[in-house]
Amino acid sequence: MCGIAGILSFDGRPPEEAGLRAMGDALRHRGPDADGYHVDASAAPSVGLVHRRLSIIDLSAAADQPLANEDGSVHVLLNGEIYNFQELRGGLEGRHAFRSHGDTEVIAHLYEDRGDEAVAALDGMFALALWDARARRLVLARDHFGKKPLYYWHDERRLVFGSEIKALLAAGAPVEMAEENLGEYLAFGYVPTPRTLFRGIRKLPPACLLVADAGGVAAPRAYWDLRFPPAGEALSVDLPEAAGRVRELLMQAVRKRLVADVPLGLLLSGGVDSAAVAAFMARLVPGRVRTFTVGFEGDAFFDERPHAERVARHLGTDHHATVVRPQAGALLETLLDHHDEPFGDSSALPTYLVAREARAQVTVALNGDGGDETFAGYDRFHAALIADRIPGPLARALRAASRLFPEGPSHHGPRRRLRRFAEKAALPFDERIFAWSTFFDLPALRALDGELVADRDRVLSSYRQALERCKEASLLSRLLYLNARTYLLDDLLPKMDRMTMAHGLEARSPMLDRALVEYVAALPDGLKRRGGRGKVVLKKAVADLLPPEILDRPKHGFGVPLGDWFRGELRGRVEALLLDRPRLARWLQPEAVRRLYAEHLSGHGDRGHQLWTLLTLELWLRRHRLG
Repeated sequence: MCGIAGILSFDGRPPEEAGLRAMGDALRHRGPDADGYHVDASAAPSVGLVHRRLSIIDLSAAADQPLANEDGSVHVLLNGEIYNFQELRGGLEGRHAFRSHGDTEVIAHLYEDRGDEAVAALDGMFALALWDARARRLVLARDHFGKKPLYYWHDERRLVFGSEIKALLAAGAPVEMAEENLGEYLAFGYVPTPRTLFRGIRKLPPACLLVADAGGVAAPRAYWDLRFPPAGEALSVDLPEAAGRVRELLMQAVRKRLVADVPLGLLLSGGVDSAAVAAFMARLVPGRVRTFTVGFEGDAFFDERPHAERVARHLGTDHHATVVRPQAGALLETLLDHHDEPFGDSSALPTYLVAREARAQVTVALNGDGGDETFAGYDRFHAALIADRIPGPLARALRAASRLFPEGPSHHGPRRRLRRFAEKAALPFDERIFAWSTFFDLPALRALDGELVADRDRVLSSYRQALERCKEASLLSRLLYLNARTYLLDDLLPKMDRMTMAHGLEARSPMLDRALVEYVAALPDGLKRRGGRGKVVLKKAVADLLPPEILDRPKHGFGVPLGDWFRGELRGRVEALLLDRPRLARWLQPEAVRRLYAEHLSGHGDRGHQLWTLLTLELWLRRHRLG
């Protein structure tokens, strides 16, 4: 994994070397092993390319980037890994001369043969930039699920792109808040793709490529999408057959992610997803697999160590469990540094810590990310399926009854979960799904500021667009597609990328292997969820590999004890930042924030996730002197 960046100047002026160096320096953490630059100002438009390298495959200087074809007319920057590069290379070697043994050079020669269609042939996690000197055109592309980030900004004079927003800012992209996107950030803890909270800075959508040339910047165009069968037309297959195929595909997915010339390990939680990956690694890796877990002292609910250690003992891994007292207040700034935007998912903190522990021993770490998205593991899927069958009058009666009982002080308590379900079950479908997935639902946004942040059509737009794209599929399939193109894309994948690359650690996700995901998408709903049980076919596929208590363990997210922290060690930070002349008061009602904090302190409800979302926003505003 690496960091990539660059500038395309439409008027032909050569990009300034100082600007390119600043972009590279901003991405040093992503690629600490080497840097590379290429400038082509022989005609308009001109280009400057920047690469920071984390050496994974072919550690020699021959694989340093930007990497060119034989005559230097095509240059490629790659962040990520192409898992089928050896297969692709085999079809190119008779017509092209190779000087490296890695995956990047394959892209240059594949483009020579296939043009833009080369991108669709790549199997991997990647963000890439390709400069075609003859055609004077720049191609940007991103992998199928958006595992690797790519941002861009442009005006009439130039296009600037990079793996992280900080590289664009280093090149002079303006710092302005896109306040029209604030409601979406407060709702989700992120701004949905393709938007960001910086005005004019955009994310390239997954499975898309963008072309810029003398004519300007074309709109991104898709080269793939995740397809689900129309309702009632899923594959005709029983559970044993499907489980056998899932086992085969998952084994292949893990195997292809073990190719590296550096040490590998696994980020192991107590859940079935990472445990399944560990089980296959134990069969494929010579010696003992190195596994890593962190736990928080003093709160058993958030401590994954006992469950991870049970898996490690069962599989015989070389397990490393670390107890941490994270000092969340001290790390808030660090997390913001790596995300560049405010980020509402507090599990970024334990992800950062476990990545730090792993990087002390390995350079590549597999993980279980994507298991819930692929195999329908989330409880909210079950809630949606139940709510869809409840008649409207009964749903409204349940909502009224739920309001008679106090919510309680715990975010994870059964009372809060039941009340959250009952309150939202009577809402229209899109708003119901939205409300179960947000930090601030529409009533909460209206309480903060009814005009700016509670624009119903605006905050629901990303959900509506995703649901519309798969409207012929079953309800569960629509939820899976929605999740893949919202929460997975803009929360889970950026979190894993930023928190691992903060330490120069490459993360790989077998559960998001394209062949595996496409196969499972075509399966009947009952092989994914059955009653209240998710991941039916996955658990069947690995039933003989894992302890029963891991297979039967209820879904448990990777989190932190925010509720206690905001009543304890983070209390002073909240009061200093959110209550004492906060910058966010320009957009939000200070009294509403005070009321939210008072509810949390009193135990009337757990507002920890909402406070974290506001806290990171305030820190971001102060960082950029906005508000």
